[in-house]
Amino acid sequence: MDAYIDLISQFIEQNSAWAGPILGLIALGESLIVVGLFIPATALLLLAGGLIGSGELQAGPILAWGIAGAVAGDAISYFLGRWIGPGIQRRWPLNRQRTGVARARLFFSRYGFLAILLGRFLGPIRSTIPLVAGVMGMRHLPFQLANILSAIAWVPLMLLPGWLAARGVAAAGGSQNVLMVAGTVMSILFGLWLFRAMIRPRQSVSVQGKK
Repeated sequence: MDAYIDLISQFIEQNSAWAGPILGLIALGESLIVVGLFIPATALLLLAGGLIGSGELQAGPILAWGIAGAVAGDAISYFLGRWIGPGIQRRWPLNRQRTGVARARLFFSRYGFLAILLGRFLGPIRSTIPLVAGVMGMRHLPFQLANILSAIAWVPLMLLPGWLAARGVAAAGGSQNVLMVAGTVMSILFGLWLFRAMIRPRQSVSVQGKK
């Protein structure tokens, strides 16, 4: 996976004109059911944020392509759920992801529209919630509204840590020590945030099971 990330990172740095479309496709892939588990969109968006902060990439195209890709990915998963229906949960590969599907169903059942808004930030069940929304018959307009709003929030938030780190280094004159400190601090803060986001649906499932 690291080699895969390095390869894409090098290509983006050397071909800035393609950065937007590439990151759009990556955001789309990470939003797709099952496929999203194997695509490191978060790491690449952090990198893109750093390149934006250093002036090597323009923010506008990255934001536009990233948001469009994220919206399209969730929409595809949603329509797949509506088209196939509840039977999709008994087919491969979802029949091997029963815990993740159960968490997504519980989260969506409890929070509905809000689950679509927040689901994009919930790590392991991120790409499953749109599919569950389709399977459970969520109306098209509310889903797409939540889908678009969540994408508009998600992409900038994924770019922000890298951008802040790059701007901090630039303000400090490019010191290598400052670079290491800034990168470490941002990684720790972002890791803590992701951990809290991922642990919440697990806690909900545990509470539900005890009842």
